[in-house]
Amino acid sequence: MTSAATGTDAPGDGTGPPGGSPAGRARPANRLRLARLRDLALVPPIVALLVYGWTLKPDLFLTKAYLVDTVLKYQTELALVVLAEALVLIVGKFDLSLESVVGIAPAIAVFLVVGGADLPGTPWPTWTVLPVALLIGGLVGLFNGLLIVRFTLSAFIVTLAVLIALRGLQLAVVGGATMSNLANRVPVIDHLGSLRFLTLPISVWVVVVCFGVGIVVLGYTRVGRSLYAVGGNPAAARAAGIRVERVVWVTLVVAGVLAAFAGLMLSARLGSVAANQGDGMIFTVFAAAVIGGISLDGGKGTLFGALTGVVLLGLIQNVLTLAQVRADQIQAVNGLVILVALVLARLTSGKAQD
Repeated sequence: MTSAATGTDAPGDGTGPPGGSPAGRARPANRLRLARLRDLALVPPIVALLVYGWTLKPDLFLTKAYLVDTVLKYQTELALVVLAEALVLIVGKFDLSLESVVGIAPAIAVFLVVGGADLPGTPWPTWTVLPVALLIGGLVGLFNGLLIVRFTLSAFIVTLAVLIALRGLQLAVVGGATMSNLANRVPVIDHLGSLRFLTLPISVWVVVVCFGVGIVVLGYTRVGRSLYAVGGNPAAARAAGIRVERVVWVTLVVAGVLAAFAGLMLSARLGSVAANQGDGMIFTVFAAAVIGGISLDGGKGTLFGALTGVVLLGLIQNVLTLAQVRADQIQAVNGLVILVALVLARLTSGKAQD
């Protein structure tokens, strides 16, 4: 299970000699070293972007205020959704509905507190915003799991349908407008948007803690090995005694909760819940995950790599903005980066071209 724990290969897909032979032991060792190199593959381009950004604005770019409040803080919501999607991809599934959870979870939670005065039992206490939003995210993941696991439907089609349905529900809840001025009406929103710890925004610490826990769980626990095993080879994982359906279901629920938290942080940063909050976010999420080495085939990739993908995309956007590149051209660059990452992933995976 060592290879599964590192995300280098799914269990049971080795083609070399038995593990007892020197060649059999060398192959996993080589794969482990290659996986570690992949984790650091985005570090050189990140450093290059930092240097290039400094040449554009030497008095601004590398300052703490700019890097923290303009680069990192604006990527925290994306980072949490990338973490959620990375977990789902590692178990071999897709979840397109996460971008809608980013919008619908805070929309309903805030509506029950400040916008649902005509409903029986409302308004709810302001402290309920956080648990209600997280509960909604978990319920969406639970529903996705019901259709994907119990009814064995395609994860891609199910979550696409849920994305569309939740987008319509969000428009109905928000009323096609924007619920604004939340910082003065909901203390939880105000705290998430304004509190700092050791001079860093609380949202940055949330991302650091979540990724830290995820890296430890995936890399050093039985739960993490189970996720990689299920994503790499479900039949072999089931034969090894892993409850595949439970692993997939729990992963979808956790992903929904993380996306809901990301939605709350986005609302806290903007001080509002817009009718289109989260719209189109999933494309950037998949871009960051793929660039960071998360395999769309399941069973491969690490959360550290996914995090570097988020940082890289954030730096690309900020550097190109400083260089006065138009927004549509920035999107073209992002697409090119994704294609290059896919080609490099194919070349370094050792698989033959299709």
